[in-house]
Amino acid sequence: MTESWLILADDLTGASDCAIAFAARGRVSVVGWGEAAAPDEAEVFAYDADSRGLPEATAAERHRAALARLLKDGRRLFKKIDSTLRGHIARETVEALAATENALGIFAPAFPATRRTTRDGRVLVKGEPLESTELWRRDHSYPTADLAEMLATAGLKGEKLPLAVIRSEDRLQRSLADLAGLGDRIAICDAETDEDLARIAAASLTLGDGVFYIGSAGLAHALAAATPVPQPDPWHFTATGKGTLIVVGSLAEASRDSARQLARSPGLRYLPVEPEALLTGTAEAAFLDGIIAGLDAGADVLVEIRTGAAPDLSIGPRLVEALAALLRPAASHIGALAATGGETAAALLSRFGVTGLRLVEEIEPGVALGLSLGALAIPVATKAGAFGDAGSLARIAARLHRIQQEEAL
Repeated sequence: MTESWLILADDLTGASDCAIAFAARGRVSVVGWGEAAAPDEAEVFAYDADSRGLPEATAAERHRAALARLLKDGRRLFKKIDSTLRGHIARETVEALAATENALGIFAPAFPATRRTTRDGRVLVKGEPLESTELWRRDHSYPTADLAEMLATAGLKGEKLPLAVIRSEDRLQRSLADLAGLGDRIAICDAETDEDLARIAAASLTLGDGVFYIGSAGLAHALAAATPVPQPDPWHFTATGKGTLIVVGSLAEASRDSARQLARSPGLRYLPVEPEALLTGTAEAAFLDGIIAGLDAGADVLVEIRTGAAPDLSIGPRLVEALAALLRPAASHIGALAATGGETAAALLSRFGVTGLRLVEEIEPGVALGLSLGALAIPVATKAGAFGDAGSLARIAARLHRIQQEEAL
C-alpha cells in the first residue's frame, strides 16, 4: 500500500509548496482548507490551518482540532513551518507531539533552493543570521532564531545535531535512534545543502512510525525523493484562451521587485489599487471593468496593492480580504490565476468558491501549480511572498500563458 501523508501548514502557500514535492514525484497531492477532508484518492493531503496571524492559543487550538480530525489511517505527519520562523511554531509543535504520542520530532527548516540554511541550530538566509535580515525586521514571532531556544518557549526539549553528525551516516542513525528512545524530544538538524536534507530523510525514515517531521519545502522534497512512486499519467488542463490574473498582495520586497519587472511586459495590463480605496470601498467600477475586459481579451492582468516604503502590516489581512471581495465578479472570466502571499491566495480562492487544489508541478522552487477544485477549474500558481527573485512573476506568467494559449499539460 502506498504511504500517505498529512501536511499541516499555517498558511496556503506553505501547504502548496510542500505538497508539490510529492506531486512532482508521482503522488496524488491535494491542498485543502476550512472543513475540507482528504479526498479518497489523495495520497498526500496538505491542510492550511490558516493560523499564522492568529493569537498563539487560538493557533494551537486550531492545530489540535485539525490533527484530531485529519491525522488517521496511518498517515505520516509533516508539520510545515515558515522557513523564516514566522507564526507559532513552538506551540503548534506541542500539538503535533501530543497527536503523535510523543514520537521523535525531526526538525529541519532549511530550504537550500531558496538560500535558507541551518547551522549550529540557527537559521541563516543567504549566509547571514536570520535576525539581521529585512525579513526578520518586518515580521518575527520569537526573540531569537536559535531553534532550541524557540522550542523551549513552549517547554519543548530540542537536541541539536550539527553538520558533523548529519554528514556521518552511522552517527546520524545512532543519534536519532537514541533520541527516539528517550521520547518527548525534538532533533534539531543542521542542513546547508539538499544532500544534507536527503541524509536526514533517509536516516529518519528507517525509524518508521516513531517520527514526525517539522520543516519547510526543502525537507518535504527530501522525503518525497526518498519514497518515490511511479509517475502517473500526464495531467491535462483545458485551455480557454482567457487571460491570467496575477495578484500581488504580499508586502515582501521580493514580490514587489518581481511585480515591477512584470509590469513592464509587453501586452500586460497593470492595474494597481490604493489601500485607502480598498478599505473605504471606493475603488472605481472602471477598475473591475478593466480587469474583466483584459481577461476576456486573453491578456495577462497584474493587480497589485500599492504600498509605501514602510507598509502597515497590521492592515494586511483587511486589504487582501477587501481585494478578494472586489475581484469576485471577475472569477468566471479568469483563465488562470497566480497569487503571491498565503493570505492573498487564501482570500482569493475562498471568494471564488474554490475548495481545494489538485497539485501538478513545481514551476520553480516554492512555486506550486495546480488545478482548482470547486466552483472554478482553472490553473492556479501560488508563491510565498518572500520567495523568488525579480523575474519570478514573469516566469510564472509565461508558464500560465502557455497553458491558456497553446497547450494541454
